Amino acid sequence: PMEKDVTPDPQLLDKVNECSSQMDFMRLHRQPMSQLTSDLADIIDFFIALTICNTVVVSSPNQPRHKVRMRFELKSPVKTIEDFIKRFTPSRLTSGSNSSSSSSLNRSSNRGCSSLLSSPSADSTLTKLNEEQFSGSLEHTFSAVPPSYDGKTSSNLEEGELRYEAESPDEAALVYAARAYKCSLVERLPDQVTVELPHLGKLNFELLHTLGFDSTRKRMSVVVRHPLTDQITVYTKGADSVIMDLIKPPDTGSSKGKRKKKIVCRTQNYLNLYAADGLRTLCIARKVLSKEEYACWLQHHLQAETAIQGREELLFESALRLETNLHLLGATGIEDRLQDGVPETIASLRKAGLQIWVLTGDKQETAVNIAYACKLLDPEEEILTLNADSQEACALLLEESLHYIQAKFLCSSGDQTTNAFHSNFAPVETYPFSSSHISPFSVHRLGLVIDGRTLAYALDKSLEDKFLAVARSCRSVLCCRSTPLQKSMVVKLVRNKLKVMTLAIGDGANDVSMIQVADVGVGISGQEGMQAVMASDFALPRFRYLQKLLLVHGHWCYSRLANMILYFFYKNAMFVSLIFWYQFYCGFSGSAMVDQWYLIFFNLMFSAFPQLITGTLDKDVSAETLQRLPQLYMSGQNSEEYKPYMFWMNMIDAFYQSLACFFIPYFAYADSDVDLFTWGTPITTIALLTILVQLGIETKTWTWVNWLS
Repeated sequence: PMEKDVTPDPQLLDKVNECSSQMDFMRLHRQPMSQLTSDLADIIDFFIALTICNTVVVSSPNQPRHKVRMRFELKSPVKTIEDFIKRFTPSRLTSGSNSSSSSSLNRSSNRGCSSLLSSPSADSTLTKLNEEQFSGSLEHTFSAVPPSYDGKTSSNLEEGELRYEAESPDEAALVYAARAYKCSLVERLPDQVTVELPHLGKLNFELLHTLGFDSTRKRMSVVVRHPLTDQITVYTKGADSVIMDLIKPPDTGSSKGKRKKKIVCRTQNYLNLYAADGLRTLCIARKVLSKEEYACWLQHHLQAETAIQGREELLFESALRLETNLHLLGATGIEDRLQDGVPETIASLRKAGLQIWVLTGDKQETAVNIAYACKLLDPEEEILTLNADSQEACALLLEESLHYIQAKFLCSSGDQTTNAFHSNFAPVETYPFSSSHISPFSVHRLGLVIDGRTLAYALDKSLEDKFLAVARSCRSVLCCRSTPLQKSMVVKLVRNKLKVMTLAIGDGANDVSMIQVADVGVGISGQEGMQAVMASDFALPRFRYLQKLLLVHGHWCYSRLANMILYFFYKNAMFVSLIFWYQFYCGFSGSAMVDQWYLIFFNLMFSAFPQLITGTLDKDVSAETLQRLPQLYMSGQNSEEYKPYMFWMNMIDAFYQSLACFFIPYFAYADSDVDLFTWGTPITTIALLTILVQLGIETKTWTWVNWLS
């Protein structure tokens, strides 16, 4: 519901209606679309980009998800040179028209069935183009399609509210926002996207290529043929830190260039304001390709698609060649609203002694704002910000941070602490750092903020130890603009270098690598999809449930496991010792005074079920107390319930009890004529009762199941 609840700005909505009205007027009077003012053209292109630059699937209650119809004009995306040539042969393109809009005002939303039927002229042209191999004779094949407009397609659409199914809630939010401004995504086919605009009705955008999003480029692009201008247009959507660097530098010598530069500066100011409000920011840009530029790029792109070796690298380079000299259309801000209970959960986990690092793909300003909102960063904390443009600058920043921490917090620790600080960054025994383990790397009231570029330098082999030394000394660590690979590298670095138990929690596909690398992975099922849940060990519907998972169930599991292991060694050592003492009276022949069935059923039945029930259901502290006092979780971190001396104390206790259980019946039956098993059975009975009484003493919570077992 929040995605659909978009209140449009009245002024912007008026401009969208004005632009659509003017375009409709130009279409009816066969005027070129170039007469439209640049402001209005950018506005309508901005919403068109929001609508089509995505992978959103359209569905409705009365229709299947993919509204694919069997028709002659249904085409697949451009895959080969021959497909490209067939698309632009004169059999479906009027060679006498040009790229201006004067001849492209009556385009139909669906092309006629004859557009793909071969003709002698088309065959001869195809043969000629194949022979010349793009040597310059392609120029006439890029002429515009005579457009027309037909409402038959829209009448075939069944009634009902359209629903958008997106890979991420951000994509769906942008499409719903565009629909609030009367620019609606109506239909998506493998080779075309249908968009409904005010006054213009439904327009068919021919989808030539889709360059998907990846964490390296941090953007996605679509290449379409505009149904009104007949131009090949590239729409790009991505992170503002990337898109802003790809904007074509304006010519400051002209008034138009100065105006563009002013727009870029104003957009950057708005992005900063959005980030300060904790919004996820994106930039939208456009690029119009000439026929020659598209033909040249397509030839290299098809070679990359058909490459056998290094295909991914070639496709990446092909996308980089296309996404240059962009024209900025606008920016968006999406609120990633915190779930209920997130600040309280983080505060409780902190009290439990956990050290929390946040690895996010958001820009630095947005991440810092959210960190304060969820109480990861405290206003009273001092923040260390690491932003470097080179590896040398990153090394210098890390050195300065280490010296600063040493001077401010470790100056009173003596020369020994100072030498340990500069030695080899030896890890401490526990994680996070508790008061019972004093080390040169105690956690201070510091917050560390590092961006993705600096993090890439810091994760280098030569700097990772220094980065880890700074990060582990801070109470909070916030890594911004980090890629999925960087997230997994940070988790792996902490796990391997510090020798600690790591838990990673995420809700999206970009968190999968981090979840898989961590010792324990937790996935949050929600609007981001189920990828993280499928890759995790535990699934939660809300972040706040992590508090109960760790502080309650985590504590119970540790307590049960520790006591069950100690009890397991105790009961077996005691029972075996009974037979060991008997060996002194049977010449160490290996015989037993216990019936074989008792030996079989002792571990199989007599002592197995009670131990199993207690190890599964026992609760040393109630759930309410554990959540009210998070400090109780530290007992597991410090291994307070399973220490080496506890093991040996249990072994000594087992030997002592076995002596009592063996020699009391031995002296009671001394000088009697009872047989071996008559004497051995009381020994077994007394030992079993003693073992069960010991388990009853160790049991903290009694239920009817315990009594039954």
